[in-house]
Amino acid sequence: MGKLILYGTEASPPVRACKLTLDALGLEYEYKIINTLAGEHKTKEYLRKNPQHTIPMLEDDDKYIWDSHAICAYLVNKYAKTDELYPKEPYARSIVDQRLHFESGVLFQGCIKNIAFPIFYQNATEVPREKIDAVYEAYDFLATFLGDQPYICGKTMTIADFSIASTVTSLVGLAPAIPKKVTAWIDRLSKLPYYNEANAKGAQMLVDMFNEKIKKIV
Repeated sequence: MGKLILYGTEASPPVRACKLTLDALGLEYEYKIINTLAGEHKTKEYLRKNPQHTIPMLEDDDKYIWDSHAICAYLVNKYAKTDELYPKEPYARSIVDQRLHFESGVLFQGCIKNIAFPIFYQNATEVPREKIDAVYEAYDFLATFLGDQPYICGKTMTIADFSIASTVTSLVGLAPAIPKKVTAWIDRLSKLPYYNEANAKGAQMLVDMFNEKIKKIV
């Protein structure tokens, strides 16, 4: 196995999704902090490896992969002993892929980034109510996805659980009224031995950052 290096920051939900996947697979890796607010993701060296200058980025010897969903899938495809976290069977994989796209387009882009970007990069101090309403709508979809199953895609845990959990646990400070099914699912994941270090601490960090910056929901 090559040397794995994960670039990111604790507060980032996509970075934490990758950390959850790495830990679930029992993989050893080096973790390099990238301070995006200080522009460390736009250095010449970082841009050489990742011209999109995003976090997380995974370095596997001389290979560079970015986007958390691509990273998590890559890790399972290359290093997992089974395909449970990202099944090869076409229909089962399509469900995981759908949930990953939901996290990317709805939860992350439509909810958390839509709130975070003006707060952290444009010095906004207020969040429009409709942005919080969008979070609650996403929660309702998640409750529907869960149904009576223990995990987002059914009976077994997948990388979709890691991806979605990293974002949802970062939104609880802004939208605390989480459906019971979603709360039970988060509680289930929180019992993983690596969950606290890989996700909970960083999620609380982002919640605290939001609370420090946001003065009012209007």
